[in-house]
Amino acid sequence: MNKMKIAILANGAWDLEWGKQALKEVDFLICADGGANSAIRSGRLPNLLIGDLDSILPENLKRCANVECVIERYPCAKDETDLELALFRAEEQARFVGQTDIWLYGATGKRIDHFLGNLALMLAYARKGYRIRIVDPEHEMWILQGREEIKRSLGQELSLIALSEKGIVTTEGLRYPLQKGVLFQESPRGVSNVFLSEEVVIQVHEGWVLVVLPKLVEKEDDYATR
Repeated sequence: MNKMKIAILANGAWDLEWGKQALKEVDFLICADGGANSAIRSGRLPNLLIGDLDSILPENLKRCANVECVIERYPCAKDETDLELALFRAEEQARFVGQTDIWLYGATGKRIDHFLGNLALMLAYARKGYRIRIVDPEHEMWILQGREEIKRSLGQELSLIALSEKGIVTTEGLRYPLQKGVLFQESPRGVSNVFLSEEVVIQVHEGWVLVVLPKLVEKEDDYATR
């Protein structure tokens, strides 16, 4: 049985043409407030709209109200961010269908403080056993603990960044291999590694490590990128 793709669209930077294709692959879409503006511009109405609704355009709020879209409105003075509220609902949906992956769009760009807050939420959900995948036109990222095989094109770059005090990591198939190597939170040692094959194995023995896959760009093969 195919997995249901559950996604949240936040109110960050949004590429219209890229977004049209990305949202075609989503089965259940939750929009955090102004994220609905981006979704509607890309031809998709949310299944659920949530937040204080101070960023969504009035005409888009009306469009959501006129279709089968559940709307949950919260006061502006609240402890949770709109994205945090959206994640509560995404977690419920993921638990209902028996899966752990949640896709997150519109979570980068615009404001660095919001992005750092989003990383904190990713870590919180990783500790609960969920994998939040942040995707934009230039990157894909998620938090890893344990073992994972990653399939991408030869030459794909990959960065591993410790979010805990340290991460103990083994890798296979990368230009700069690690054998229970230690990535410290205050060091960028794991940045800009490169796929030597189309499949790479990453094992995080200890700690929490952010995996970042930048968009593959054709360029000369050299060692000057580190």
